[in-house]
Amino acid sequence: MSGYRFGKHPPKHDYRTLRFKDYLSRELAAPPPEMNVLARVFDNLRAGDPAALFPMDGNDRLGDCTIAALAHAVTVYRGMIGHEKRIMKEQAVVKLYMHLTGGVDSGLVELDVLNYWRKSAVDGDKIMGFAKLDPKNHDHVKQAIQLFGGVYIGFQCQQNCVEDFRAKKPWTPGPLTQDGHAVYAVGYDPDTVTVLTWGNTQQGSWAWWDECVDEAYAILPPEAKNPGFAPGFNMAQLQADLHAVAS
Repeated sequence: MSGYRFGKHPPKHDYRTLRFKDYLSRELAAPPPEMNVLARVFDNLRAGDPAALFPMDGNDRLGDCTIAALAHAVTVYRGMIGHEKRIMKEQAVVKLYMHLTGGVDSGLVELDVLNYWRKSAVDGDKIMGFAKLDPKNHDHVKQAIQLFGGVYIGFQCQQNCVEDFRAKKPWTPGPLTQDGHAVYAVGYDPDTVTVLTWGNTQQGSWAWWDECVDEAYAILPPEAKNPGFAPGFNMAQLQADLHAVAS
């Protein structure tokens, strides 16, 4: 498995974590049958090479996938709202990873990464917050991708995960290993989900998703405070609840 590393720890559960479903309005339309946020990002940034926009970020030698996925989310947000082709440098990704691990290559917990990002700016941006999704609720996953440009997910790796990636084959269910991986999901269609990982895009079947994904979060970028950013999502209530939780 040389050249591709894992590093996501098992999910941490905190009763204070806000739930995505609690902030959806009844008027929110059903998600479209398919979409891919990258089409908009590529168009805005006038780029089409995933490896250039979403590089390996050290995940070929370190288990820093939780931070690499964070960096990919930042690029997606910037590409969605404008033409700023500013990508978090690998050195900054590794530096943040080592800061959060205490200087050892130990991997990280996704919830710890998100809580840090909510309190501290990463590459100049501090998120407003995040909300936990039920991975089995596909409609909510699709709505989160539609509203916020992606979903930060973690999964327990199946056998042949790396081999299928190398062969450009969609991930499908298989015997689970003890490895965990963090990626950023940016698209879907009736059969597959598209994620960013290891300097490229990768598809996985919905059957793979249901078998392997053990945590998923909608991340609210700083741009989400702008009116109309995510119609149908009660941002004001979420901010009030975040303040109450933090108090």
